[in-house]
Amino acid sequence: MKNHLFTFSFLIISIIANAQTTSVEKSIYGIQTGFLGLYGYNETRLTNSIALRSEIGLDAGVWGNDINDIDGFLLTPGITVEPRWYYNLKKRTKKGRHTANNTGNFVSIKTSYHPDWFTISDADHINFIGDILIIPTWGIRRHIGNHFNYEAGIGLGYGRYLVNKDDYYYGDKNVVAANLHLRIGYSF
Repeated sequence: MKNHLFTFSFLIISIIANAQTTSVEKSIYGIQTGFLGLYGYNETRLTNSIALRSEIGLDAGVWGNDINDIDGFLLTPGITVEPRWYYNLKKRTKKGRHTANNTGNFVSIKTSYHPDWFTISDADHINFIGDILIIPTWGIRRHIGNHFNYEAGIGLGYGRYLVNKDDYYYGDKNVVAANLHLRIGYSF
């Protein structure tokens, strides 16, 4: 009886010790760049499948006007808070695919603030108007090796221009906002 109890206990302890809990990482820091910007980010685990991504960076913008032959480029600061639900981590683990560094598909609510603190531009006298964007987004994140990653996302949501009484803006303050990003990066 003691041998059976010992064997059963050893078996249960081995199963518990070898069980893999699929979860997002406790905390990840990294940098990413894409077609329109440069960002530093942190993802912090809230639950086994939800991470809170906080990001600060420079968002880029380009414009052109054929009538006046005016075109330009600008960089402006952006602050983003984005809860992400990585919904396919268990499925990836069952298929033997990597989930390290939050590799998986996600659904998020990207909330961004672009203050009018400063702009870096090749044009003179830029009148940048700050905004707040709330965009539900679907995306994927994959890793190449241990540290490099790429990410793609798409979403459509709400934007509001933060117009002051001194701003020369006569359009609608509430707009439809889009999020289309393709980024490469490095996780520390």
